Parts: sequence; structure tokens; C-alpha cells
Amino acid sequence: MARLIVEKNIEVPMRDGCVLRADLFRPDTPEKLPVLLNRTPYNKAMPMVFTGTLDAIRAAEAGYNVLVQDCRGRFASDGVWDCFTVEPRDGYDTIEWAARQPWSNGNVGTYGASYMGATQWLAATQAPPSLKAMVPSITASDYHDGWTYQGGAFSLFFNVSWTMAALAPARLLRERADNPSVVGELGAVMSSIDSMREKMNFAPLKEFPMFRAGAPYFFDWLAHPGYDQYWRSLCIEESHAKINVPALNIGGWYDIFQGGTLRNFSGMRAHGPSGAARTGNRLLVGPWSHAVPFANLVGAVDFGLRSSPISVDIDGAQLRFFDQYLKGKPAADSDAPVRIFVMGINEWRDEKEWPLAGTDFRRYYLHSRGRANSMYGDGALSTESPGHEPSDAFLYNPLDPVPTVGGGLCCYPAALQGGAFDQQSAEHRADVLVYSSEPLAEDLEVTGPIALTLYASSSALDTDFTAKLVDVSPCGTAINLTDGILRARWRQSRSTPAMLVPSRVEEFKIDMWSTSNVFKQGHRIRLEVSSSNFPRFDRNPNTGHDLFADAEMRPALQTVMHDRSFASHLTLPVIPARR
Repeated sequence: MARLIVEKNIEVPMRDGCVLRADLFRPDTPEKLPVLLNRTPYNKAMPMVFTGTLDAIRAAEAGYNVLVQDCRGRFASDGVWDCFTVEPRDGYDTIEWAARQPWSNGNVGTYGASYMGATQWLAATQAPPSLKAMVPSITASDYHDGWTYQGGAFSLFFNVSWTMAALAPARLLRERADNPSVVGELGAVMSSIDSMREKMNFAPLKEFPMFRAGAPYFFDWLAHPGYDQYWRSLCIEESHAKINVPALNIGGWYDIFQGGTLRNFSGMRAHGPSGAARTGNRLLVGPWSHAVPFANLVGAVDFGLRSSPISVDIDGAQLRFFDQYLKGKPAADSDAPVRIFVMGINEWRDEKEWPLAGTDFRRYYLHSRGRANSMYGDGALSTESPGHEPSDAFLYNPLDPVPTVGGGLCCYPAALQGGAFDQQSAEHRADVLVYSSEPLAEDLEVTGPIALTLYASSSALDTDFTAKLVDVSPCGTAINLTDGILRARWRQSRSTPAMLVPSRVEEFKIDMWSTSNVFKQGHRIRLEVSSSNFPRFDRNPNTGHDLFADAEMRPALQTVMHDRSFASHLTLPVIPARR
């Protein structure tokens, strides 16, 4: 084992004179080596789970200089932190500073999960010449849709719990010595962590009683519900064409940023500059959730040791990738462009592209005799086109929303845990429409992007529609796979709102993101349709008023069509059995 040198709080100057501080782990050698950079808002002095997905000691022993830096305004670094907006410039400056150091050979790679994935992508949009490879894990491609919002709905539990439990207290602790006025807010935030679920009911959100001192950007997010220049300037997807860096994208089927992980991979393969920026992009997706990444127990389902950190060796996969692009070593034969974990059979599989070649995008139509309400109703799902069928209806009351049961959640599992759970508690409700296939005669693999085309009307000017894909076992256990939501005012454009005409049937295209699952013989494919998933998403008050501005809420009568003229259908990516 090589002797390592650890240097703490190295000063890294930014172009505006602000000093950020970093810890360096490097082999005790005169040889110039590549640099692996992690930029974190979570305190570089904390254990690895807070500073990234790669063990700094293992990486240093493998011949890398590992630099872990506190973001601007966080912990040891100077300045004022402003979520997202400060990262492109600071990331560029840090990368180029690292490349010029006497222990560096000029090649820099970046790594890290969640926000530490965001710091990588945002820096890459500035095209730093010394950045040669990156490994962004469980992170987004668009900080509007897929981070702060999804389908136009505010990601309430994530935004509040992330800000409350991880971000605001750190800033307040830092500032309280110089600014006694923040002490009160610090106490409120810390005491509220124990009642986080209760805080989700607060309305209107624009008057949320915390974060003004500790996280003012929370209110910026609320002030920009549509996709405008505020978000466009931070969108990674709009910068894929100028990011000339190969990336190993690591994600999870139950991760809150799953959609962004897949879009970053596909976007770079399609639009990145030619060469390594396209062909070098890789994708690794397991069954994992966000709050406890890379664990085989995901919610209430154990996906087996094959999906565990020890079996997968996330560190090893990253180091092999960096060896190729920072040290010029040949790629390992086992590192296919796409590696996915197929749930249901709980096996890893290597693929050449995403979505998979030969995918049969098959329509499953909604059917009923007008009584699809709850798991006790008559809702059905089949590939047969509908004829003359009555519609289904339910009352959505924002004062009694459908509760969240697992799925893509973060960041306080003590209050609400993400992942795979039995959905029967939600399926008992009359405001959840349930459509189930007949028991399958043989195994059916569904791998790829999933969408619901819903023809529906509402008595409200604005409302939400939700969709959830579920795998139902012969004993009735109903495990969620993936889901989606669409806020009606954003159904035509996420930049320009358009209100509904009450009772007029409209088309709603709900992006349910992706999954990879084998529905086993005897299982049923199930679709849940409703208008709320709370507190994962904020409740639509059904008023049509400006979002988050008042506390008024109204019930709405929702009608879902599935007849010859309005054939609502679920599109599933079916993989032929011959594979």
C-alpha cells in the first residue's frame, strides 16, 4: 500500500477573489498524476456518504490526486452560496486550478452524487479544457423539470426536506455568530425536522414560515413555476452539444432523478460533440433509491445481493472509467455502454443503447364499465382497442389527497421513505382509478420509457393527473415501479400556462419516466390514475389562481374517457422474449 499525504483546507482562489477550501488525498510520489475532483455542499469533512460515491482513499491508492472541495459559502469555503447559480463558474475555476498544480498532470475528472452530480454538469457547460471525464451519479439533467418540479407539479417533499434537513441548517449555523437574527430561524428549522410531514400541509407555499434567512432560493423556485430564463440558463439538456466530455451516468430506477440520468446519457449520445463525448458516455442503472443509494433493500423490497454495493463495486466501475480517459488504459471488456438491473428476475444485463434496440412500444388500453374506482372496481387493461365504453369519474379533494406510498423520494426517510412498497393502501380509495390486466400467461419484460396518454376532463380550471405503474403478484401484493404527474396548466407548454375549459375533454400526456421489470407469469400489469400524490408533490388547489399565492382549495370532478373516440392508453416498452 502506497503512503498517502492528506492536506486539509487548501485555498483555491476564484476569479472574483473568493477563496474556496479543499482537502487533498494524494500518493506520496513525485510523479504527476490525474486529479479527481468532488465539489460538495454537504461538508467535505463528513463521511463519504456526504461527500460523494467514491472512496477517496481507495482512489488515491489507485494513483489519483483526490480533491474534495466545499462549495462557495459552505462550511470551510468563503462567500455566499446560491443554489445552482454559482456552480458553473466556480467549477470551471477549480478544475483549471487543479490542472495547474505541481502534483497534477493536467487531466481532471469529476465525481459525486446528487447535488455533487449537478456541480459536475454545471461546470461542464463552461467547457473547462482540463476536464477529461466525469461520473455524475443519481442527478438531474434539468433543474426545473426533474429536480424542483416534475410535470409542472412542485416536488414538495424533496424541496422542503432537502432544504430543511441538509441545506438551511448548515448555512444558518455558519452565519449565526455574525448575525444573531438567524438564531430564531435556526431553532425553527431544527425543531421542525421532527414534524416535517406536518409542515407539508402548510399553505400558501409563498408564505412558508422558514428558509427566508437560510435558503432564500427556495422562494425563487416558487416564483418560477414555468420553464423560463431562470431555469433555461441552468438546463444541462440545452448544453449537451457543447459538453465535450465522456460521462459515466449512474442512476436508480427508484431514484428521484432517474429521468435526468437517462436523459443525460441519451442526450449526450445524440447531441454531444463527436468522439469520446458521444461514444464514451455510459449508463449504469440499478434498482436503487436516492436516500440510501446503491443498497439492495429499496423500500420494502430486497433486490438481492447482486444489487448490493459490494457486488456492484461502484468504486471499481468509476476507477476503470477514469483509468481509460485520464490514464489512457484500454476499456475493460465487461464495461458495456449500458448496464441495467432487470427487476423481477433481479439480474444485470449489458446493452448497447437506450432505449433498447427492438423495443415493441405496445399500447395497453384502459377499459371499464364505468366503475374503475379502487382495486375493487372493474377497471381493466389490455391491448384490445376500446369500443363504446362509459367513462370513469372520481372526486379529487385537495384537502384529502392520495397519500404518497414510496416511489422517488428524498431526503428524510424518517418522515417518508422512498422505494418499492405495496400500494394496496392507496388502491382502497375511491379517488384512485385502478386498471389491471388479466394474469399473464408468460413472463413479460418491460424495459424503457413509459407514458400514459389520458383523455380526461375536469370541473376545474386547473388540476393534476397522476399515473403509476404497478406489478401485482398472484397474492395481491402491488409493488410500484414508476410514476408520473402532469399539472393541467402546463399540458401544452411548460413555459406558457393554459387553463382548462371545465368539462371539455383534453389530451394529457404523462411522462412516467422509465423502468426495467419482468412481470412474471401469473402477475398482473396495473395502472393507477388519480389527481394527487401527496406530499411527494404539492396539491393542486383546483382554483386556477396563481400558484402558491393563496390557501384556497376546491374539489374537482375528474372524468377519464376510454372509448373509441378517446382511447386512453398506457404505452409500455415490451422487450421481445427472443432476447
